[in-house]
Amino acid sequence: MIRFWQKRFKNKVLTENLEFDKEIIEIQKEIKDKIKKHFAGSLAIRMVDSGSCNACEAECNALSNPYYDLERLGIHFVASPRHADVMLVSGVMTMNMYHHAWDCYNQMPSPKWVIALGDCMKDLGEFEKTYAIKGNDLKIDYFIEGCPPEPKEIMKGILEFLKTL
Repeated sequence: MIRFWQKRFKNKVLTENLEFDKEIIEIQKEIKDKIKKHFAGSLAIRMVDSGSCNACEAECNALSNPYYDLERLGIHFVASPRHADVMLVSGVMTMNMYHHAWDCYNQMPSPKWVIALGDCMKDLGEFEKTYAIKGNDLKIDYFIEGCPPEPKEIMKGILEFLKTL
């Protein structure tokens, strides 16, 4: 045990990735500036799972941990579509969720945008020939690719979306 701690103190902490941290800090700064410019400092997102495997939701949950901390940047996940600026949709559009997704979209105040999260929403993936899939006819404003996209990729996607406004 003593050898372990001696080695640990000699080599210091090896779990840090300084390049990754710098990139995250730059992305966060840009996101904060864009939100301040376009949304007066607060962007409200309504997350809708339209029939996914929950991997995208797990990655979105990581965005609210202290490392990424989207709340600090002015991004808030809201429970009501009436408070949302953006609808973040993940998964394929199933028959059961089709009308709920449209209800959410219709309840959002204008201007409103839809961001698709993950590859399933783009090309239905392996669920293409399933009987329960309705298909998507929402107007998607931006796609965030990945299966599932990592938190950094989601942040980059939100930043790219904000640049298109």
